[in-house]
Amino acid sequence: MNIFVAKLNFKTTSEQLLELFEKFGEVSSAKVIMDKATNRSKGYGFVEMPDDNQAFSAINDLNETEVDGSTIVVKKARPKESTGNTGGGYQRREGGGGFNKSRY
Repeated sequence: MNIFVAKLNFKTTSEQLLELFEKFGEVSSAKVIMDKATNRSKGYGFVEMPDDNQAFSAINDLNETEVDGSTIVVKKARPKESTGNTGGGYQRREGGGGFNKSRY
């Protein structure tokens, strides 16, 4: 099960997150999400646990507990939703202020 962990202290590391969840069973992965530009924590992360019973136990016991001075939120991660946006291309607006040859 993929578990979402929010409101982490910005100093909490992936290793600390792993240790926290290992108390409840096997952890496949634990990752604090980092900002690519600043290389600082974004204050949330994900933990993957293969056993759903152990994962639910971790969620129930860790949600709204204090870790590194911050009260964390722990819940089952939802699948990433598709926005329907397939990419960044340029889209011309009707009547937009683009270059118009007829004006010059």
